[in-house]
Amino acid sequence: MRGFGFSKFTPNQIPKGGFEELLKLFLELLNYTSGDAGEALAWLNELDKQYKITNDEYGIGDFIDELKQKGYLSDDSQKGGYNITAKTEQSIRQSALEEIFGKLKKSGKGNHRSPQSGQGDERNSERREFEFGDSLDQIDMTQSIHNAQVNHGIGDFMMTERDLEVEEMDYKTLTSTVLMIDISHSMILYGEDRITPAKKVAMALAELIRTKYPKDTLDIVVFGNDAWPITLQDLPYLQVGPYHTNTYAGLELATDLLRRRKTSNKQIFMITDGKPTCLKEGNRYYKNSIGLDRKVVNKTLNMAAQCKRLKIPITTFMIAKDPYLQQFVRQFTETNGGKAFYSSLNNLGEYIFEDYARNRRKNVR
Repeated sequence: MRGFGFSKFTPNQIPKGGFEELLKLFLELLNYTSGDAGEALAWLNELDKQYKITNDEYGIGDFIDELKQKGYLSDDSQKGGYNITAKTEQSIRQSALEEIFGKLKKSGKGNHRSPQSGQGDERNSERREFEFGDSLDQIDMTQSIHNAQVNHGIGDFMMTERDLEVEEMDYKTLTSTVLMIDISHSMILYGEDRITPAKKVAMALAELIRTKYPKDTLDIVVFGNDAWPITLQDLPYLQVGPYHTNTYAGLELATDLLRRRKTSNKQIFMITDGKPTCLKEGNRYYKNSIGLDRKVVNKTLNMAAQCKRLKIPITTFMIAKDPYLQQFVRQFTETNGGKAFYSSLNNLGEYIFEDYARNRRKNVR
């Protein structure tokens, strides 16, 4: 007899005690509580009640004591409770990097290749004959000796300039990136948490640059009614506010930050889920959340065109599926000459990494 058998679902991703396993869960909970250690520990305690993740030998109290001993938590003398430390903030970034870019192999130094080759900085697969001016470290000695044996024989071995073969070298470029994060109220509307994945991606990208592309720069800008820069240390505590979406202000600030950078490659990544709905005119906010307001849209498109004139491409990561919003993003992208990805929350990180790593559009000066 054919049919279906049903049994009680038992999650297999819940850790079963031990400091390292509980730490992973605690760091994940901190993403959802915006760095509030007390709330994260309360959630951890509820999970323990439901799924029995601790045992008689090691409880949540032991875990809290070990967090303090190892420098992950500090006591809040003013309000009571606990605060996370700089060590915890770094652990959150590393955890986000492993989750989103887990297949990436880290290296001491990494930079983006440019289309030019010659006497550059990084070897590629191309080979050619030796030319005057090539450096000695470019010579492929194994292949050059092989060429000499083929050309002159091994009985009376000799090597000439024509036997020498060199490896082409790619120039490395430096990239300055501004990551813009929408923190308007719509990022948590309709029962979907969009701000937490955006924060994770920002932390992962920052940790990626620190470890693999240490010479690149990353600035982070958040925008709601206004726009302001935040530091890497601020990311775990980032929350959505009761804001509209002033995309123009975000782009204006991002452009100003990139103007100060002396690198030749500059780009803006923008994570948003909605349309621009706000402008600031003097001390007054002009707001309209109904449809696409022509006044707001036109000014935003003008800013996109200005970025194009400054040779700053904008890559928009759209995490909303409304057709009329996607139509605006297409118009925005066409105006700037950048790119757009209509991404789900699950693959947002992969899209951003691919676009960042493949940025080879600018020539070396």
